[in-house]
Amino acid sequence: MVLLLLVSCVLFAKKINVAVAANVSYAIKDLVKEFNKTYPDIKVRVTLGSSGKLTAQIRNKAPLDIFMSANMRYPQALYDDGLTMTKPVVYAQGVLAFLSLKERDFSKGIKLLEDRDIKVIAISNPKTAPYGIAAFEALKNAKILDKVKHKFVYGESVSQTISYSVTAADIGLVAKSALFSPRMAKFKRGKNFIEIDKKLYKPINQGMVILKDSKSKSEVKLFYDFILSDDARKIFQRYGYILP
Repeated sequence: MVLLLLVSCVLFAKKINVAVAANVSYAIKDLVKEFNKTYPDIKVRVTLGSSGKLTAQIRNKAPLDIFMSANMRYPQALYDDGLTMTKPVVYAQGVLAFLSLKERDFSKGIKLLEDRDIKVIAISNPKTAPYGIAAFEALKNAKILDKVKHKFVYGESVSQTISYSVTAADIGLVAKSALFSPRMAKFKRGKNFIEIDKKLYKPINQGMVILKDSKSKSEVKLFYDFILSDDARKIFQRYGYILP
């Protein structure tokens, strides 16, 4: 009888599949953990990647229920093409930051990137990663893009850009949210990282949609509503996001 009950629980376990932009990978574990305090029987399966690549997977009929993008453009495009059940909503606003393994004099601001000892700059690929788009915009508005673009090494996602920033590059332009994961605790604000002037780029509004091919609609709606709840907002704030 006990074995039968265990098998039944496995067979009827409720699962939802969530596509999550790489910059949220650092917060998603805490978000799922908090969600499961109220809904312990719903298993949340997370697929991480750049927003552009996740969008391509969705267009190719990947079995996903919710898309949490790093900007509004990708979910809006899916909505415009009739591939979502909901209009895009902003669940958090991202922030750009510098990250350097070596301590830096950040008083120079973004002009620091022109220094001779900074030979390689890690940056997310603007073709697939919204944080790359924001980084390019900031450099262009600071009028230094043409002066420093020869130094770029591209990460295909925020996660890869973080890795490059502390290995293959002298400094990186990254998502601030990445700096609050436990493995980044050794990096200190004002010495190894600092926020990039928000006036240099448009707000990074991160959008969410429920996808049209979603199978577990009631469970998906519960997770969707949770991401927009006060409990989730507190977690996003802990990871350096600005709330909409």
